[in-house]
Amino acid sequence: MNSIELKIDGHVKIYDPVTAEIFVDKHNAIHYENFSEALAYSIANKGTNYIYEMHFGNGGTSVDPTGVISYLPPNSTGQTSNLYNKTYHKIVDDTSILNLDKLRNKIEVRHIPGTIYTDILVSCLLDYGEPATQAAFDNAANLDGEYVFDELGLKGYMPNQPGNGKLLTHVIFHPVQKSLNRLIQIDYTVRISALTNLSAIG
Repeated sequence: MNSIELKIDGHVKIYDPVTAEIFVDKHNAIHYENFSEALAYSIANKGTNYIYEMHFGNGGTSVDPTGVISYLPPNSTGQTSNLYNKTYHKIVDDTSILNLDKLRNKIEVRHIPGTIYTDILVSCLLDYGEPATQAAFDNAANLDGEYVFDELGLKGYMPNQPGNGKLLTHVIFHPVQKSLNRLIQIDYTVRISALTNLSAIG
């Protein structure tokens, strides 16, 4: 029988689309158990577990009095794993009627014919006015603030349970404040590659 080995890799870029300042540019952790389940449900057209939301949190790091940042490991095991402390989330599924800005919060599938990989590009924009209770300026002295983000992840769709889908990816990074005076754009790429195409006797 034929066997295909899949590799899933993620990369996140967080930046200000006006100034082009890059805040984060790094690879992320994949929750392989939840992601494998999401792939199976998607291929079987079961209408659940597909990428639906981007979640933001402030529990991934701690900063000591001298300014040294300590990073917690990403959560990538256990079906009920979650962000350390979620403080905000947005729907990025541009087919959802609950997505109010489908041009800037969307999911694209990109494939180049002849290659053995396909990219899922998840775009999310935190506009000037969101979150609604953010600080006015990006000068927070307290890096534990509600919207001083240091972790984010993609979550799957769970019918009738907004915000409670399974965690598919998780990334921890140095604190980045979302404030009224700045836009924050997140480009989250998940690459699915077929590494081998083996013939085996079965």
